Amino acid sequence: MRTTVGIIGAGPAGLLLARLLHNAGIDSVVLESRDREYVERRQRAGILEQGTVDVLRAAGAGERMDREGLRHDGIELRFGRKRHRVDFPALTGGRSVTVYAQTEVCKDLIALQLQDGGPLLFETEALAVEGAESESPRVRFRRDGAEDVLECEYVVGCDGFWGVARKAIPAAIAQTFERTYPFGWLGILADVAPSHDELVYARHDRGFALLSMRSPSVSRLYLQVPEGTDAEAWGDEEIWDELERRFETDDDWTLRRGPVTQKSVTPMRSYVHEPMRHGRLFLAGDAAHIVPPTGAKGLNLAVGDVVTFARALVHRRETGSGELLDAYSATCLRRVWQAERFSYDMTTLLHPDPGATGFDGRLQLARLERVTASRAAETDLAEAYTGFPFA
Repeated sequence: MRTTVGIIGAGPAGLLLARLLHNAGIDSVVLESRDREYVERRQRAGILEQGTVDVLRAAGAGERMDREGLRHDGIELRFGRKRHRVDFPALTGGRSVTVYAQTEVCKDLIALQLQDGGPLLFETEALAVEGAESESPRVRFRRDGAEDVLECEYVVGCDGFWGVARKAIPAAIAQTFERTYPFGWLGILADVAPSHDELVYARHDRGFALLSMRSPSVSRLYLQVPEGTDAEAWGDEEIWDELERRFETDDDWTLRRGPVTQKSVTPMRSYVHEPMRHGRLFLAGDAAHIVPPTGAKGLNLAVGDVVTFARALVHRRETGSGELLDAYSATCLRRVWQAERFSYDMTTLLHPDPGATGFDGRLQLARLERVTASRAAETDLAEAYTGFPFA
């Protein structure tokens, strides 16, 4: 099997890249180890930056997102029983975000790929990337119990942290930067209308809490819990009681409760792999970087990566110059590190550390007071949240 771009992984990054290449007249093959049902049900991110929304629309994948997605023009910061709304359009020149689950993005892109795109092979396990330094890299894969080879001009690894793509970059040239946090998020999905029409980020002495949503009738909520917590150790009513404590305010706001349909714990970590390119192998998304979910940056960073690659490859075809492909890693990493900074800032701003002192707690509150009292500080948060520009 032969193609121009071999894409490993059919998450939102790999699927969007395939769509962008198809629209540019460049052929690709997507290899995905899981079946279609798993990919379309895999719960992940739900916040799309303005730039991500614009890219999906331009790619022809925005029709259902525009119909069913929930545009949000702000978030609420809650601390000391006080509420403060951050108005995105007023601070950013009109930008906003959209609540539209990653599962729905994948469904839309899969439908388009199967309708008129290149091959999308589910239940196809990539085993290794070979010859990345050559002009003809190869992906060895297993499908229906038999091994085969995909011969490419370029390989893009969108196969996540545990995938094979990153392993093809020699250890001698690789650097990794990592931070783990001593807490995680206990998340629930609940069949109940959201208790607020925008996301609420709450800092409380008992721990952080987040009120989010998946639709007008489904709420997504999170609690800060100790690292290693078993989700099943928390009863449903215990979770609702704790959420109520952490979201408490001095006004008459109330938390709506409903049946919990899903419960899980998400670990918190920051990770960056440099470089993001070796020869004709390019890394995108979680294969190269991970952010704590506080800043809602994971999926959006992956989109930035594949947009950068697609533009660079089109530039190569139209001009004969490999300048943008050569700059891929440096270009992506500038955006990645800004997102890492913002995600770290949001995490340390809102989560009490288990080993924190009273001094640390007062500093958190002072930082929050600064954001809510200074238009400059509030603008910095709003600009970062709604998205750093694609290079």
